[in-house]
Amino acid sequence: MNISLQFKEGTGALATVRAACIAVGVFEDGILSREAEALDGAGALKAAVAARDISGKPGSSLLLRGVPGIKAERVLLVGLGKDAAPAPAVFATAVRTALRAFRQASGAEGVLALPLDRVAERDSFWAIRQAALAAHEVAYRRDRLKSEPAAQPEGIASLVLWHAPSTGASAALAEACATGKGAMLARELGDLPPNVCTPTYLAGRACALADEYGFGVEILGRTALAELKMNAYLAVADGSDAAPAFVVLRHRGGRPDQAPVVLVGKGLTFDSGGISIKPGAAMDEMKYDMAGAASVLGVFRAIGEMELGVNVIGIVAACENMPSGRSVRPGDIVTSMSGLTIEVLNTDAEGRLVLCDALTYAERFEPAAVVDIATLTGACVVALGHHNSGLFTRGDAAHERLAAQLLTASDEAADPAWRLPLQEPYLEQLKSEFADLANIGSPGGGASVAAAFLEKFTRKYTWAHLDVAGTAWRSGSDKGATGRPVPLLTRWLRNLENNV
Repeated sequence: MNISLQFKEGTGALATVRAACIAVGVFEDGILSREAEALDGAGALKAAVAARDISGKPGSSLLLRGVPGIKAERVLLVGLGKDAAPAPAVFATAVRTALRAFRQASGAEGVLALPLDRVAERDSFWAIRQAALAAHEVAYRRDRLKSEPAAQPEGIASLVLWHAPSTGASAALAEACATGKGAMLARELGDLPPNVCTPTYLAGRACALADEYGFGVEILGRTALAELKMNAYLAVADGSDAAPAFVVLRHRGGRPDQAPVVLVGKGLTFDSGGISIKPGAAMDEMKYDMAGAASVLGVFRAIGEMELGVNVIGIVAACENMPSGRSVRPGDIVTSMSGLTIEVLNTDAEGRLVLCDALTYAERFEPAAVVDIATLTGACVVALGHHNSGLFTRGDAAHERLAAQLLTASDEAADPAWRLPLQEPYLEQLKSEFADLANIGSPGGGASVAAAFLEKFTRKYTWAHLDVAGTAWRSGSDKGATGRPVPLLTRWLRNLENNV
């Protein structure tokens, strides 16, 4: 969908816009928003509100056709709640309500004339980004592999945000459109079935991104991983007939001497649990265990679209975790790339085995910072539900700065994260009598214990871990990948660029 900014001066200017539909707001007390007032020269909108045809509550809407004095074919009234400056969540609900209505309509243009400049504690650039991101989200379809995809209304061909064009507004819109494309790629990859989205398939999509945007790319297979002594990674990969693929993408947008940021994505294209096999119920959702890898590829699409002025390395550590005669067993001890030995007590704690070698590999880039993204623990879902991604990092000054940057970006992107503890006692839970550490710990604090395992392999650089087990996909009737945390990471990288 094409998205643009438009604004005309004058009290009745909005009424002169020829469009398939214009969306404006109404509050619960029956008061029209400023934009609706400007549109309502003939009083038809006030009459509809006075008749209580719309409550004004968030999520409510009313479609009017052929409104006197208005050039647009339709006017959509959208509920904005009680407050004259809607809360961010209320604004987001109103935007999605309008966009879903636009999708059910048809015509050349839909105009979103909601209060972009009056969201509580937010500026209009934030509102522009959220509206554009929501437009990409609403446009996404999951039924591409059906033999007969469901018939869909034609929908609005292009979206206009009613906001005065400016350098800042245009930059906000461009960033949001790039982020939206990146999040859509992450969603697409996550939703693909595991017989399609294999490690080799992910490597192919990475190569396609490299061709499209001029990234450097390198693919390491089983032989190269063995030469690097990535034995923890291979302990997981060797149980499957599917070949592992370790992908390294390079975006050289910054100065040649600028230390890169490294993103490391867990890419388990299917996780059966291995010998410690998972219960059958909902095992199909383990195709989403590559959501961290999908988010890295999504971020690279976004930074390619933005031509980001920062050096970024993306690592996709892809493989399958399957039971076979070659599978790693509970009780096996493997030697990681770092030289640390790991006692495998549960083969379903495989993500950390893959990531520990990937994080050791990241040392060679002498990074400014490393962030890994992984659907790592069910314990994180227990702690935070499906709202916040879990953020873990150390407590010294450099790591406090990184945590603050990521939390700021999560807030600005409306892609929330919550910091969870990472302390020495959690590492103590991983003690082994036979190896340097075990891959699972004693009960309690499972998300922090998993993060403590990874932290052991990141002592040579500044690092943070995002556990997205609760946020990378949804279950139930609205089942599917979310594209998170692409908005968070893209916003963080944009902020880094602005502060270089």
